[in-house]
Amino acid sequence: MIVLYTTERDYPWGTLRSTHASKTKVVLEEKRLPYRIENLPPGNLWKKPPEMTARHPLGKVPYIEEDGLTIYDSTVIDEYLEDRYSWPRLLPDDRVMRVKVRMIEQFADEAMLGGSLPPIWMPYWSEPDKRDSERMEKGRQGLVTRDLPYLERLLGEAPSGSYLCGGFSMADVPMMVLAMVLEVDKLALDRFPRLNNYLNALRERPSYRAISPRTKVAGATSLVNPE
Repeated sequence: MIVLYTTERDYPWGTLRSTHASKTKVVLEEKRLPYRIENLPPGNLWKKPPEMTARHPLGKVPYIEEDGLTIYDSTVIDEYLEDRYSWPRLLPDDRVMRVKVRMIEQFADEAMLGGSLPPIWMPYWSEPDKRDSERMEKGRQGLVTRDLPYLERLLGEAPSGSYLCGGFSMADVPMMVLAMVLEVDKLALDRFPRLNNYLNALRERPSYRAISPRTKVAGATSLVNPE
């Protein structure tokens, strides 16, 4: 069975999870693959104990183990899962569309999961009176001025259907994470009606339950192989 190493913790304001590991969780759920979560203390991301860096040299999550193989980096893991478990397909067969999916996924990784979202998301791992509200607002401004207008435009150009590249694909996987963060942060999306509808549709997918802030750590095991 696949073992997913990640960080998850319940708080009064919701269950918080690693954004990048949530990408991999969504892919595991979409592909209906049995997996087990190894929940690491969030402090390991700063302490970087030897047993963690032995698996991921940068001491980050996610990484997975399967059949004696350790794989790290969410995008690498997700493409490995796509190559090994081909159904349902999350990368299109069409060469041009496949490139578009990868470009959108890379934008989301660099601009949002590695850029605008951490200043918003990481403070929620602390008590409200300890949060850096100025830093959080800078993250929101990054979303509102650059990231969300781009996504709104992409949705306007998207093929018929509810998703960025036609059917649900790897392009939509990191947007599930955006849906997760904004469910907690409640950033107003009045200026982005297509995006608002899209994120609400993503939250209705069965796979979203595994990363939803409303799902407790104890209840977030694989839907395929529950405890």
